[in-house]
Amino acid sequence: MKTERIYPSAAVTPKAEAALLRGHPWVYGEEITALRGAPENGALVDAVSQKGRYLGTGLYSEQSKIRIRLVSRNANDAFDRAFWERKLRWAWEYRKTVLRPEDLSCCRLVFGEADGFPGLTVDRFGPLLAVQILSVGMEVRKDLLLPLLAEILRQDGQEISGIYERNDAALREKEGLTQYKGWFLLPGETPPGSAVTEIVENGVKYLVDVENGQKTGFFLDQKFNRQAVARLSKGRTVLDCFTHTGSFALNAAMGGAAHVTAVDVSEPAVELARDNVRRNGLESVVECVRANVFDLLPELEKQPRKYDLIILDPPAFTKSRATVANAITGYKEINYRAMKLLPRGGFLATCSCSHFATHEKFEAMLQSAARDAGVQLRQVEARQQGPDHPILWGVEETDYLKFYLFQVI
Repeated sequence: MKTERIYPSAAVTPKAEAALLRGHPWVYGEEITALRGAPENGALVDAVSQKGRYLGTGLYSEQSKIRIRLVSRNANDAFDRAFWERKLRWAWEYRKTVLRPEDLSCCRLVFGEADGFPGLTVDRFGPLLAVQILSVGMEVRKDLLLPLLAEILRQDGQEISGIYERNDAALREKEGLTQYKGWFLLPGETPPGSAVTEIVENGVKYLVDVENGQKTGFFLDQKFNRQAVARLSKGRTVLDCFTHTGSFALNAAMGGAAHVTAVDVSEPAVELARDNVRRNGLESVVECVRANVFDLLPELEKQPRKYDLIILDPPAFTKSRATVANAITGYKEINYRAMKLLPRGGFLATCSCSHFATHEKFEAMLQSAARDAGVQLRQVEARQQGPDHPILWGVEETDYLKFYLFQVI
């Protein structure tokens, strides 16, 4: 028996209804045709069809273009502490199922919509949790959710010493939220004295600064793609472009590469990579260089062929549909240059972390670059983000990372 509806309701357009029925959790402001009741910012609201059919319950955002983000499609749900605890336990149990025990100390614990927590990201770096909140609905519930998550992990024997909020993203302003960062104060506890911790991923040591590092401190989504590169690296001379923390370079070195050149345009990134090289005792294998990849690759074409494995892990070249064409041009330039640089039989690892550069667009770009470079690509693997960043079918935004390994023939 369905519970009596106690929440305000929003009637949505047939287009929005169809999207919700396909599994997408968002309703845009222009898709609401009538609003019954006066939902508070961040409060729960029912989404209903034009005929009054219940479609789900979500979190209401007054200022965002995304006006409602569903958290349930079950009319019998009571949105109490037990409801949110159950969802957090599901997220943790999922990670325990899809990851090896040794991977659980360094993984994404909550991946927004894919875990039913729209706008909430939680990454674990050893004893520290790094949190980013991009929706008002999650912001008003953080005092419930974050202590609950720490409690669930500790009950399972996990050491959690502190939670750091990385709410310094500009996207928060679209929700009417301020930007800030700092320790979340767990009741009755004193936060750690440092926001820096050491992690071990794939046997590689990194120092992670959850206060000042990019995003939440470290990119976890490429963990298993780094392993794939390591498997191909033995005895090879490797060029790691856009190295950032040096993660691909270090995995290649641990995989037995003869030599690795790690390149980034940012001097702080290069210094961070050098620190990680020293931390792992790989100074004799990995060289870190500051250079603009777009300038470096054409210069290398003028020299004798040196590299037989090239890694392209650029930042997102596009964060909107409006700039996709320019992004594809950028992707093609670096991939074309890398294909020209590689000898026949050499290997290319290439990826894009923007969901706007779709699989179809990215693959078409690679085919075009190969034609122009006069080479053929033999696919070794096509991969995506790790399973701790689950892809929710029907929600294209969760399917963002494209990663390909090719042999150039």
